[in-house]
Amino acid sequence: MGETTGKPAHLSSSVPDPWSVPVLPRPRRPFPKVVVKADLLPAVSVLSTAGLLGFPLAWLWARLAPPQRMRVINDHGGLAQLELESWHRFDDLAVYGFLALGAGLLIGIVTWLLRERRGPVVLIAATGGATLAGWLGTTMGVSFANGRYEIGAAPAVGDVIAKAPQIESPWIMLAAPLMTTLAYTLLTAWNGREDLGRRLG
Repeated sequence: MGETTGKPAHLSSSVPDPWSVPVLPRPRRPFPKVVVKADLLPAVSVLSTAGLLGFPLAWLWARLAPPQRMRVINDHGGLAQLELESWHRFDDLAVYGFLALGAGLLIGIVTWLLRERRGPVVLIAATGGATLAGWLGTTMGVSFANGRYEIGAAPAVGDVIAKAPQIESPWIMLAAPLMTTLAYTLLTAWNGREDLGRRLG
């Protein structure tokens, strides 16, 4: 009488359960430091080199973008668009958009291949260079197109002339930097290493 079965109450917390799984504490790894000073000079090189890509971007667009055919309707230089020629306004914008996306993708991939300089500093520089390339592409591209479709002599009434293509939306210059950031970010997520593979050893 008075005896109880099982473990004593004062030993229940000290005796481990044979069916329990021990949980080992996971060591905390220090977050890798962002290298800034050593990456500044390469970042300037990336920015300037990527910005120079705006010149071939502008030249290609001036060669590929279709002009609008216009008919001279009076002696004062009045012009009237031919049928369906107004669609080329969208074509000009679309051609530049595709070229800018390709340039941004190229900048992002080539910058990622600079393995010893991977990080946010070079990414910011690449995005800035792509923005510069987009601005040069829109401004110089229109200049190249105006020079290509320049009219030498005054046209007569009834003549059909080619009006140089135009970029009517300034927002299209953001296509290159957005693609550069997207490409670099996707490659960073795909890499998955804490130092992004900067150490070659």
